[in-house]
Amino acid sequence: MAKPDVSRDAFRSLFAFYAKAHHDQKHDGEHSLLKLFGSTEDIPDSLLEQWSDCAELLGPETIGGAIAPRTRQITDGNARYDRASDFLHVLLRDLERKH
Repeated sequence: MAKPDVSRDAFRSLFAFYAKAHHDQKHDGEHSLLKLFGSTEDIPDSLLEQWSDCAELLGPETIGGAIAPRTRQITDGNARYDRASDFLHVLLRDLERKH
């Protein structure tokens, strides 16, 4: 059975979801998330493959536990990433440290 791939659309949905959820906040977290949403097309295939392997190995609960605080930092204005791939690199680094 082939392993599931995490697609660019999945990351687009993630950033769009958080941007919509935090639409009414006063800081510019929504703008930052929409910027990341727009840059998902630039995520290298190799990085998506690495993320897919990690997600399959660690499972959704662990992955969700890593994504939520990082995304909250963006919406709170405490973290900025220039591109979605930068965000993904940081998540992978966090998960490698924990496991």
